[in-house]
Amino acid sequence: MKVRVFSDKYVLAAAAATDAATAIRRAIDDRGSARIIAATGASQFEFLEELTKAPGVDWKRVEMFHLDEYLGLPPTHPASFRKYLLDRLINKVGISRYHLLDGEGDPKQVIAEVTTEIRKAPIDVAFVGIGENGHLAFNDPPADFETEEAYIVVELDEACRRQQMGEGWFKNLADVPGRALSMTVRQILEAKEIICVVPDARKAQAVAKCLAGEISPMVPASILRGHDRAVIYLDKDSAAWLPAGAQ
Repeated sequence: MKVRVFSDKYVLAAAAATDAATAIRRAIDDRGSARIIAATGASQFEFLEELTKAPGVDWKRVEMFHLDEYLGLPPTHPASFRKYLLDRLINKVGISRYHLLDGEGDPKQVIAEVTTEIRKAPIDVAFVGIGENGHLAFNDPPADFETEEAYIVVELDEACRRQQMGEGWFKNLADVPGRALSMTVRQILEAKEIICVVPDARKAQAVAKCLAGEISPMVPASILRGHDRAVIYLDKDSAAWLPAGAQ
Protein backbone atom coordinates (compact mmCIF):
# COMPACT_ATOMS: atom_id res chain seq x y z
CA MET A 1 0.00 0.00 0.00
CA LYS A 2 1.10 3.55 -0.74
CA VAL A 3 -0.16 6.84 0.67
CA ARG A 4 -0.19 10.06 -1.36
CA VAL A 5 -1.10 13.43 0.18
CA PHE A 6 -2.22 16.42 -1.89
CA SER A 7 -2.84 20.08 -1.15
CA ASP A 8 -6.63 19.87 -1.54
CA LYS A 9 -9.39 17.55 -2.69
CA TYR A 10 -9.38 18.91 -6.23
CA VAL A 11 -5.70 18.17 -6.83
CA LEU A 12 -6.27 14.81 -5.15
CA ALA A 13 -9.19 14.03 -7.46
CA ALA A 14 -7.24 14.94 -10.58
CA ALA A 15 -4.29 12.73 -9.60
CA ALA A 16 -6.48 9.77 -8.64
CA ALA A 17 -8.50 10.09 -11.85
CA THR A 18 -5.33 10.17 -13.95
CA ASP A 19 -4.13 6.98 -12.29
CA ALA A 20 -7.56 5.35 -12.59
CA ALA A 21 -7.80 6.15 -16.30
CA THR A 22 -4.29 4.78 -16.81
CA ALA A 23 -5.28 1.50 -15.12
CA ILE A 24 -8.40 1.21 -17.27
CA ARG A 25 -6.56 1.96 -20.51
CA ARG A 26 -3.84 -0.53 -19.61
CA ALA A 27 -6.37 -3.31 -19.02
CA ILE A 28 -8.08 -2.55 -22.34
CA ASP A 29 -4.73 -2.54 -24.15
CA ASP A 30 -3.75 -5.86 -22.53
CA ARG A 31 -7.02 -7.77 -22.78
CA GLY A 32 -9.44 -5.75 -24.86
CA SER A 33 -11.64 -4.84 -21.88
CA ALA A 34 -11.49 -3.57 -18.31
CA ARG A 35 -13.45 -4.58 -15.22
CA ILE A 36 -13.86 -1.95 -12.52
CA ILE A 37 -15.58 -1.43 -9.18
CA ALA A 38 -16.99 2.05 -8.59
CA ALA A 39 -17.52 3.75 -5.24
CA THR A 40 -20.18 6.29 -4.32
CA GLY A 41 -20.73 8.93 -1.64
CA ALA A 42 -19.91 12.61 -1.31
CA SER A 43 -16.17 11.89 -1.06
CA GLN A 44 -16.15 10.60 -4.64
CA PHE A 45 -17.80 13.61 -6.34
CA GLU A 46 -14.64 15.34 -7.55
CA PHE A 47 -12.85 12.11 -8.43
CA LEU A 48 -15.67 10.84 -10.65
CA GLU A 49 -16.04 14.26 -12.25
CA GLU A 50 -12.38 14.16 -13.25
CA LEU A 51 -12.49 10.51 -14.30
CA THR A 52 -15.40 11.08 -16.69
CA LYS A 53 -13.31 13.76 -18.43
CA ALA A 54 -10.20 11.60 -18.76
CA PRO A 55 -9.05 11.32 -22.38
CA GLY A 56 -8.60 8.10 -24.30
CA VAL A 57 -10.81 5.78 -22.22
CA ASP A 58 -12.97 3.50 -24.36
CA TRP A 59 -15.85 3.20 -21.91
CA LYS A 60 -17.69 0.78 -24.20
CA ARG A 61 -15.02 -1.74 -23.25
CA VAL A 62 -15.50 -1.20 -19.50
CA GLU A 63 -17.60 -3.49 -17.31
CA MET A 64 -18.62 -1.95 -13.99
CA PHE A 65 -19.64 -3.36 -10.62
CA HIS A 66 -20.44 -1.33 -7.54
CA LEU A 67 -19.86 -1.68 -3.84
CA ASP A 68 -23.15 -1.39 -2.03
CA GLU A 69 -26.79 -0.36 -1.99
CA TYR A 70 -29.43 0.21 0.66
CA LEU A 71 -32.10 -2.43 1.05
CA GLY A 72 -35.58 -1.21 0.23
CA LEU A 73 -34.54 2.05 -1.41
CA PRO A 74 -35.91 2.70 -4.92
CA PRO A 75 -33.49 3.89 -7.64
CA THR A 76 -35.44 7.16 -7.84
CA HIS A 77 -34.47 8.12 -4.27
CA PRO A 78 -31.76 10.82 -4.12
CA ALA A 79 -29.64 8.59 -1.86
CA SER A 80 -29.79 5.55 -4.13
CA PHE A 81 -26.33 4.47 -5.19
CA ARG A 82 -27.79 3.14 -8.42
CA LYS A 83 -29.05 6.63 -9.21
CA TYR A 84 -25.70 8.11 -8.15
CA LEU A 85 -23.73 5.90 -10.54
CA LEU A 86 -26.15 6.29 -13.41
CA ASP A 87 -26.05 10.08 -13.07
CA ARG A 88 -22.36 10.58 -12.29
CA LEU A 89 -20.65 7.82 -14.26
CA ILE A 90 -22.62 5.35 -16.37
CA ASN A 91 -24.77 7.73 -18.40
CA LYS A 92 -22.09 10.41 -18.61
CA VAL A 93 -19.54 8.20 -20.36
CA GLY A 94 -21.77 5.58 -21.94
CA ILE A 95 -20.87 2.43 -19.99
CA SER A 96 -23.09 -0.29 -21.44
CA ARG A 97 -21.94 -3.25 -19.30
CA TYR A 98 -22.76 -2.67 -15.65
CA HIS A 99 -24.16 -4.60 -12.72
CA LEU A 100 -26.19 -2.52 -10.28
CA LEU A 101 -27.39 -3.95 -6.98
CA ASP A 102 -31.18 -4.03 -6.80
CA GLY A 103 -31.93 -3.03 -3.23
CA GLU A 104 -35.61 -3.73 -3.80
CA GLY A 105 -35.10 -7.28 -5.07
CA ASP A 106 -34.73 -10.51 -3.14
CA PRO A 107 -31.29 -10.16 -1.52
CA LYS A 108 -30.33 -13.81 -2.00
CA GLN A 109 -31.19 -13.70 -5.69
CA VAL A 110 -29.46 -10.36 -6.23
CA ILE A 111 -26.32 -11.62 -4.50
CA ALA A 112 -26.34 -14.87 -6.46
CA GLU A 113 -26.68 -13.08 -9.80
CA VAL A 114 -23.98 -10.46 -9.24
CA THR A 115 -21.64 -13.04 -7.67
CA THR A 116 -21.86 -15.12 -10.84
CA GLU A 117 -20.89 -12.09 -12.91
CA ILE A 118 -18.10 -10.70 -10.75
CA ARG A 119 -16.37 -14.07 -10.54
CA LYS A 120 -16.15 -14.57 -14.28
CA ALA A 121 -12.81 -12.74 -14.44
CA PRO A 122 -10.51 -10.67 -12.20
CA ILE A 123 -11.28 -7.05 -11.37
CA ASP A 124 -8.64 -4.72 -12.83
CA VAL A 125 -9.16 -1.74 -10.55
CA ALA A 126 -11.44 -0.95 -7.62
CA PHE A 127 -12.35 2.56 -6.56
CA VAL A 128 -13.17 2.77 -2.85
CA GLY A 129 -13.35 5.26 0.01
CA ILE A 130 -13.10 5.15 3.79
CA GLY A 131 -16.10 5.93 5.98
CA GLU A 132 -16.08 8.15 9.02
CA ASN A 133 -16.30 4.98 11.12
CA GLY A 134 -13.50 3.35 9.11
CA HIS A 135 -15.85 1.24 7.03
CA LEU A 136 -14.90 -0.19 3.64
CA ALA A 137 -17.94 -0.31 1.36
CA PHE A 138 -20.75 -0.88 3.90
CA ASN A 139 -18.64 -3.24 6.00
CA ASP A 140 -19.04 -1.41 9.31
CA PRO A 141 -17.01 -2.40 12.37
CA PRO A 142 -16.62 -5.15 13.31
CA ALA A 143 -16.26 -6.14 9.65
CA ASP A 144 -16.23 -9.74 8.49
CA PHE A 145 -12.68 -10.33 7.25
CA GLU A 146 -13.24 -14.06 6.81
CA THR A 147 -16.31 -14.58 4.62
CA GLU A 148 -15.53 -15.72 1.10
CA GLU A 149 -18.87 -14.54 -0.23
CA ALA A 150 -18.70 -11.76 -2.82
CA TYR A 151 -21.63 -9.80 -1.37
CA ILE A 152 -23.49 -9.98 1.93
CA VAL A 153 -26.41 -8.31 3.70
CA VAL A 154 -25.10 -6.01 6.44
CA GLU A 155 -26.58 -4.07 9.35
CA LEU A 156 -25.53 -0.41 9.25
CA ASP A 157 -24.28 1.00 12.54
CA GLU A 158 -25.37 4.38 13.85
CA ALA A 159 -22.12 6.14 12.95
CA CYS A 160 -22.50 5.03 9.34
CA ARG A 161 -26.14 6.09 9.23
CA ARG A 162 -25.29 9.48 10.77
CA GLN A 163 -22.65 10.01 8.10
CA GLN A 164 -25.24 9.44 5.37
CA MET A 165 -27.56 11.96 7.02
CA GLY A 166 -24.70 14.41 7.55
CA GLU A 167 -23.80 14.29 3.87
CA GLY A 168 -27.33 15.40 3.07
CA TRP A 169 -28.71 12.21 1.54
CA PHE A 170 -31.48 11.91 4.15
CA LYS A 171 -33.43 14.49 6.17
CA ASN A 172 -33.15 12.63 9.47
CA LEU A 173 -31.64 9.52 10.97
CA ALA A 174 -34.91 7.60 10.96
CA ASP A 175 -35.01 7.85 7.16
CA VAL A 176 -31.64 6.11 6.71
CA PRO A 177 -32.16 2.39 6.01
CA GLY A 178 -30.71 0.05 8.60
CA ARG A 179 -29.63 -2.69 6.19
CA ALA A 180 -27.75 -2.82 2.90
CA LEU A 181 -26.10 -5.07 0.37
CA SER A 182 -22.33 -4.75 0.46
CA MET A 183 -19.37 -6.16 -1.38
CA THR A 184 -17.27 -8.07 1.13
CA VAL A 185 -13.80 -7.13 2.27
CA ARG A 186 -12.22 -10.16 0.65
CA GLN A 187 -13.90 -9.48 -2.67
CA ILE A 188 -12.60 -5.90 -2.67
CA LEU A 189 -9.08 -7.17 -1.96
CA GLU A 190 -9.29 -9.43 -5.01
CA ALA A 191 -8.91 -6.38 -7.28
CA LYS A 192 -5.54 -6.10 -9.00
CA GLU A 193 -5.35 -2.40 -8.10
CA ILE A 194 -7.22 -0.35 -5.50
CA ILE A 195 -7.60 3.42 -5.71
CA CYS A 196 -8.87 4.74 -2.38
CA VAL A 197 -10.03 8.37 -2.49
CA VAL A 198 -10.42 10.00 0.94
CA PRO A 199 -10.67 13.81 1.10
CA ASP A 200 -11.93 16.14 3.85
CA ALA A 201 -11.27 16.80 7.52
CA ARG A 202 -14.22 14.70 8.67
CA LYS A 203 -12.30 11.60 7.57
CA ALA A 204 -9.04 12.49 9.39
CA GLN A 205 -9.65 10.43 12.52
CA ALA A 206 -10.72 7.35 10.55
CA VAL A 207 -7.73 7.71 8.22
CA ALA A 208 -5.34 7.84 11.18
CA LYS A 209 -6.87 4.73 12.72
CA CYS A 210 -6.76 2.88 9.40
CA LEU A 211 -3.20 3.76 8.47
CA ALA A 212 -1.43 4.13 11.82
CA GLY A 213 -3.32 1.76 14.13
CA GLU A 214 -3.82 -1.98 14.18
CA ILE A 215 -5.16 -3.87 11.18
CA SER A 216 -8.45 -4.92 12.71
CA PRO A 217 -12.08 -5.69 11.87
CA MET A 218 -12.87 -2.81 14.22
CA VAL A 219 -11.21 -0.50 11.65
CA PRO A 220 -12.31 -2.22 8.44
CA ALA A 221 -10.37 -0.14 5.89
CA SER A 222 -7.13 -0.90 7.73
CA ILE A 223 -7.10 -4.16 5.75
CA LEU A 224 -6.04 -2.17 2.68
CA ARG A 225 -2.54 -1.99 4.14
CA GLY A 226 -2.04 -5.61 3.16
CA HIS A 227 -2.72 -5.01 -0.54
CA ASP A 228 0.44 -4.55 -2.61
CA ARG A 229 -1.20 -2.28 -5.19
CA ALA A 230 -3.51 -0.17 -3.07
CA VAL A 231 -2.96 3.59 -3.10
CA ILE A 232 -4.63 5.88 -0.57
CA TYR A 233 -5.20 9.42 -1.90
CA LEU A 234 -5.52 12.02 0.88
CA ASP A 235 -5.67 15.79 1.04
CA LYS A 236 -4.04 17.83 3.81
CA ASP A 237 -7.28 17.83 5.80
CA SER A 238 -7.86 14.07 5.76
CA ALA A 239 -4.16 13.44 6.49
CA ALA A 240 -4.05 15.89 9.41
CA TRP A 241 -4.10 13.26 12.16
CA LEU A 242 -1.49 10.98 10.61
CA PRO A 243 1.88 10.69 12.31
CA ALA A 244 4.74 11.74 10.04
CA GLY A 245 5.92 8.18 9.43
CA ALA A 246 2.54 7.09 8.10
CA GLN A 247 2.46 9.61 5.24
